Amino acid sequence: MVSIVLVGGGTAGHTSPMIATAEAIRRREPSAELLCVGTPKGLESDVVPAAGLPLRLIPPVPFPRRLNLDLVRLPWRLRQATREASAILREVRAGAVIGFGGYVSLPVYLAARPLHIPVVVQEQNVLPGLANKVAARFAAAVLTSFPDTPLRGAEFVGMPVRRAITELAQRGRAGDQAGARTEFGLPAAGPVLLVSGGSQGAATLNDATLGARDKLLGAGVSILHVWGPRNFPDGAAVVEAPGGARYVPVSFVEEMGRAYSAADMMLARSGASTVTETGSVGLPCVFVPFPHGNGEQYRNSAALVAAGAGLLVADADMTADKLVDLVLPVITDPAKLAAMGDAAKAIMRPGSADRVAAVVIQAAS
Repeated sequence: MVSIVLVGGGTAGHTSPMIATAEAIRRREPSAELLCVGTPKGLESDVVPAAGLPLRLIPPVPFPRRLNLDLVRLPWRLRQATREASAILREVRAGAVIGFGGYVSLPVYLAARPLHIPVVVQEQNVLPGLANKVAARFAAAVLTSFPDTPLRGAEFVGMPVRRAITELAQRGRAGDQAGARTEFGLPAAGPVLLVSGGSQGAATLNDATLGARDKLLGAGVSILHVWGPRNFPDGAAVVEAPGGARYVPVSFVEEMGRAYSAADMMLARSGASTVTETGSVGLPCVFVPFPHGNGEQYRNSAALVAAGAGLLVADADMTADKLVDLVLPVITDPAKLAAMGDAAKAIMRPGSADRVAAVVIQAAS
């Protein structure tokens, strides 16, 4: 019996491909014992158990970007987290570790190396994070979601997405649209704009959507607005325009495939999971990359934008008027929407979770 430890956390960008890979491993190797490792601060505390996967937690080890007290404490924190990770790996007799980056991954990578446990790295972004850069130097395999990710020995296999998304991509969104719209309380007819800033929400997108709401509703465009749990306002309510278009605010959507099915277009950040999932199901997007960090979100969406499958707007430029100007000419043009959707599906590779699972199982055996 093989034991595999999956490591990732923080945001949906790490947890979603981790869960997708776990599901694929179970399909290919039903007897495999799986364990996910995360931190108490991340989304994994909720979504991993909800997916029926066991979870263990170790302390997060963030890497400060400037000289401060946290940087002085870094070696001690990393050493402590690595010791806890080592104890977990020994306890479950791990045959392989697959890491998806983030603060939690580096201690587990470092714990696995002296125990001679094979490490597989799965990098979601075009620009890799520090933990995966370090692990790529000694990993048994390095897998990437985009073809031009600069990691040593990298193999492009695509982003693991959950089976529900893969199946939606295969059958198409149109057949699920009526049922999905009913679930969210959206009208059956007329275009629908989906807005989501990722698992944590995005203030820029939320503000622009609120400012554009009345104009979009007046033009017959309904809005499914996923605020994010931390941003959901008190008193948020459904608004229905005289023509029947509806504004439907929600805090969080557990199964984003249902939201993709309900929508004709999306306003989103360009995290790797969002780019991959919307591309694979052919949902045209207006991408507004997160303006901080190393610029990875700009690069994540670059291929889709270059192919005409999406639109790109800088965070500082995303206003209510800009949103209306960009969305209305596209969302009211079925031919344009179809062309953008076809272009997106031509870029994103299906079956990635199964490819990643096969590599991990091979490493463990």
